Amino acid sequence: MRDTLVLNASFEPLSTVTLNRAVVLVLQDKAVVEQAHPELRMRGAEVDIPAPRVIRLCRYVRVPFRRQAPWSRRGVLVRDRHRCAYCGGRATTVDHVVPRSRGGQDTWLNTVASCAVDNHRKADRTPEQAGMPLLREPFEPTPADAMLFALGADDLAGLPEWLVREAA
Repeated sequence: MRDTLVLNASFEPLSTVTLNRAVVLVLQDKAVVEQAHPELRMRGAEVDIPAPRVIRLCRYVRVPFRRQAPWSRRGVLVRDRHRCAYCGGRATTVDHVVPRSRGGQDTWLNTVASCAVDNHRKADRTPEQAGMPLLREPFEPTPADAMLFALGADDLAGLPEWLVREAA
């Protein structure tokens, strides 16, 4: 099961927490459930609540401004919707536009989702050298988008439209 999204009291995405941590926050009256899993419930000796997908803190938490979203392989795959940047097929790996052996870095703008076949075919070359143009240019998501990416692509479908509008 995926993590639970935590919203600030102002409905801004803050982070993700485990399902158990989310339940504890709700039971301690530090958060309220904004959206629950439709079929899952958390049951105990004296408690029976829906399993939270999204919770909102009851008190506002001041968060320092974050300029950049942290890069991750999973984040690149979700950003590109698990579609290969070269053929449009199912992507299972991450490819560096400028290969690491040529000084390329693990950054949002230098990595794209790729299928294993195209990643192997491109090898240690740039897309231009390999004759493999990118179907779409890589971009750097906002920190809020990256947090939604942490939930996983499958979980985004069930979240409210106002929350995932920018991430899609």
